[in-house]
Amino acid sequence: MSVFARRAILLASAAGAVLPLRARAAGFPDRTIRIVLPFAPGGNSDIVARLVAPQMAQRLGQAVVVDNRAGAGGSIGASAVARSRPDGYTVLFGSSGPLSVNPAVQANLPYDAVRDFAPVGLVSRTPLALAVTASLPPRTLQELIAYSKENPGRVTVASAGTGSSTHLAIELFNAASGAGLVHVPYRSGGDLIPDLMAGNVASTMTEISTAMPLHREQRIRVLAVGSTQPSAMAPGIPTFIQAGLPGYTAGSYAALVVPTGTPADVVETLRAALAGALTDPALLTRFREMGIDAATGDEVTPAGLATILRQELDESRRAADIAGVKP
Repeated sequence: MSVFARRAILLASAAGAVLPLRARAAGFPDRTIRIVLPFAPGGNSDIVARLVAPQMAQRLGQAVVVDNRAGAGGSIGASAVARSRPDGYTVLFGSSGPLSVNPAVQANLPYDAVRDFAPVGLVSRTPLALAVTASLPPRTLQELIAYSKENPGRVTVASAGTGSSTHLAIELFNAASGAGLVHVPYRSGGDLIPDLMAGNVASTMTEISTAMPLHREQRIRVLAVGSTQPSAMAPGIPTFIQAGLPGYTAGSYAALVVPTGTPADVVETLRAALAGALTDPALLTRFREMGIDAATGDEVTPAGLATILRQELDESRRAADIAGVKP
């Protein structure tokens, strides 16, 4: 067989290997899509994912299921998606933990948050809130800062764990305010709430959806929220910026990403379905009830999300450096 004949056979074989993926991309989707949620059921991310999935399914004409793959702060589920076939049928419901925080604080991650994922679009942002136990004297954020400075080393602040997004937000708050709150790590955000209500820990940084119901029951007191604008869920409560910390925001985000190499037309199909889902009135009402801000405009695009992910990763690295947290 001549060199030219062998080359023709190789080229034909390569073309045949590519054609099935292109054919699937053209008819995408033709079967169930799996959204991997790298956390246990019942949390904030799980609720958001299960609100978004059926709305996307309506627009895609195929079932969209949420698959909980918890462990290692989201790294197990993220790693599974990074290793999956890049055909659009396995999607990561990413968030601050696996995409921004873990790369800044965990060594030897089994995935590269930048290299291994292609962005689809931002889903939502959830502000964090700084809350104190009801018995603590300060009634405002500035009073808390002053009280902590007057009582150095005595005012504690709980987080969901060392290296968590709430821990890094606390370190940035201390750096911005000079408050010197003493960090107390817990195993999870849920574990710290009973101690906060009992006064065993003075304060916490937690998601607004967790803090506000307890605030309304006067079991804790929310002093500030981490959004750029006042939250409809927290009427009368200022943002950190309004309370005297220019530029300080704190929150978590949710986003859809797929394995790198997923065809562009498949990514666009998923993006369009996500953007459509985020216009559903019932979904938006539920988001508002939870204090969640739905993504809008350029945020729900691959380019917009790529910019957000870069900024969030840089911020996490800065916070980890301030906190002295080494991978």
